[in-house]
Amino acid sequence: MKQSSLCPKFEKGMQLLGKRWTGLILHQLLSGPQRFCAIEEALPISGRLLSERLKDLEKEGLVHRHVYTDSAPIRVEYSLTDKGLALKPVLLGIEQWSQTWMELDDHTST
Repeated sequence: MKQSSLCPKFEKGMQLLGKRWTGLILHQLLSGPQRFCAIEEALPISGRLLSERLKDLEKEGLVHRHVYTDSAPIRVEYSLTDKGLALKPVLLGIEQWSQTWMELDDHTST
């Protein structure tokens, strides 16, 4: 097996951020804490996959899951941690880059 010349931490970060929907979920949470249903409504993603990605992001310390038990039914909100918020300039940079350089296919909506 070929030995990678990439920094292992960089490689791990790119693998995490390169997972399908991860960047869009993080970008969605830049606007503040949101309930699961709001994230699901904003993105064309299945509930099962969204749940899986949120668990991954929580495990990595990028997303915080807050359960409000003082209401019925119980309310759950997701927000970015300081570690997740540190990605804001990266995500906004990718957003700006894509606005400048990416072309949409005829069948892709804006």
